[in-house]
Amino acid sequence: MAMTSIDDSSAAPSGKTLEAFSEAAGIRPRDALGKLPRYAAGKPPLTVEGLESFKLSSNENPLPPLPAVLEAIAAETSINRYPDPMTTALRAELAAHLGVPATDIVTGAGSLGALNQILATFAGQNDFGAPDEVVYAWRSFEAYPISVGLAGAVGVQVPVRADGTHDLEAMAAAVTERTRVVMLCTPNNPTGPILTHDDVVGFLGQVPDDVVVVIDEAYQEFVRRPDAVNGLGLYRSHPNVIVLRTFSKAHGLAGLRVGYSVAQQSLTEHLRVSAVPFAVSQIAEHAAVTSLRHIGEVEARVQSIVDERTRVVAGLHELGWTVPEAEGNFVWLALGEHTQDFAAQAGEQALSVRAFGSEGVRVSIGEEAANTRFLELCAGYPHRP
Repeated sequence: MAMTSIDDSSAAPSGKTLEAFSEAAGIRPRDALGKLPRYAAGKPPLTVEGLESFKLSSNENPLPPLPAVLEAIAAETSINRYPDPMTTALRAELAAHLGVPATDIVTGAGSLGALNQILATFAGQNDFGAPDEVVYAWRSFEAYPISVGLAGAVGVQVPVRADGTHDLEAMAAAVTERTRVVMLCTPNNPTGPILTHDDVVGFLGQVPDDVVVVIDEAYQEFVRRPDAVNGLGLYRSHPNVIVLRTFSKAHGLAGLRVGYSVAQQSLTEHLRVSAVPFAVSQIAEHAAVTSLRHIGEVEARVQSIVDERTRVVAGLHELGWTVPEAEGNFVWLALGEHTQDFAAQAGEQALSVRAFGSEGVRVSIGEEAANTRFLELCAGYPHRP
């Protein structure tokens, strides 16, 4: 019998929306969905007559991929075929670049995809139906509570300190017999500071060996502090450590969704079971491999963004603004009750920034002209953190 497509607008009985129809039919989503926050992606900038618009709301690399990467993307024609499910070429290239065995690398659709695979593997509901616990700092990456909840686990949020750093002592104290995963974000998104290597070593000494510790290093390439945590070094010495990395930021491949985790084989053998098949397309894989083969050019571009970050932070300090240490490709403005007002004024200047409720504003380091306009806005803004 022939199958016919169904238009969503006419799938429900006359006079009812599809959502109302599903509710009337007794269809309900999982209870967990109603308890989860909604992910709010950075909005595009408003169009303001006479001004060039700039998006500073998503921590994107303002520079396009390298010319060689764009050529590799254009040359990929085997889209009618499934990609290599093991991303063999990319893992081999990463292994040589990082100095780790290829078997220790598991790829995913961005670092978030790789994280979801970790949570699906190690945190959820135990055999007695009680949810596992996942400990992480807050505020941190806003996808954490969503991913944890969807995995069936319960998030245990430990407030960051006033300077935007992780409170590792409080996080260690929050670990219980139900804790299965701890997530450390360094540099912390959206506040900016890093975790030091010595502090994380001390923290690992307080965490049971059967608890997975994820070191999320999405912005690692932008870090310049010499005492910053060395995630790869810790994964080699601690079998419960998993390092998260991405090609979205430094390599400028956010739209292609390429990320990966690095862990010892005692963990990767389980991660491969939960890994989403074909999560990294052949276009994404070839782009990432090409970018790694031109790593010198990538690093030069990253340094140009770091130089702009230095200029922005120095400019804010000259204006009398207090901002946390910035080691990613963004700065954090703890504006409190003035958060939404500042974001609105930025919008009037054709700048989109990322406002977080009544906590603060994260501003990505963008093009030089965008950063200059941002500083000009701050110069005239009366409510300085």
